[in-house]
Amino acid sequence: MVNQGHKVNNKRVQRLMHQMSLCGKRPKEKYHSYIGTVGKIADNIIDRDFSTKAPLEKWTTDVSQFNFSWGKCCLSPILDMHTNEIIAYDLSLSPNIEQIKRMLQQAFKKFPHVEGLIMHLDQGWQY
Repeated sequence: MVNQGHKVNNKRVQRLMHQMSLCGKRPKEKYHSYIGTVGKIADNIIDRDFSTKAPLEKWTTDVSQFNFSWGKCCLSPILDMHTNEIIAYDLSLSPNIEQIKRMLQQAFKKFPHVEGLIMHLDQGWQY
């Protein structure tokens, strides 16, 4: 290691760090999603046409993870594409199927009759 013109052996640096109980910081491991096909792939009936003529025509949803000092929190909302209103949402400490069930139950309790509704999502593992 060369620092400010001084040559220092890496083993010496390692020994001194060990004596002072210092640890190097490792880079975060990169996320690698599964590449492949699992399960049924739904037809893309929206085909990137997010315009609507009335409320309760098209809804969209996804799960977002927020990292805090105390841990992580997962938000799963349903958004009406016409009004941009949040129809229902659920917060959870982990993204799981129970969170999705609670969110959907909340949405369909609020709007029990939604004939012709199109639900747009990314087909993640929980859907």
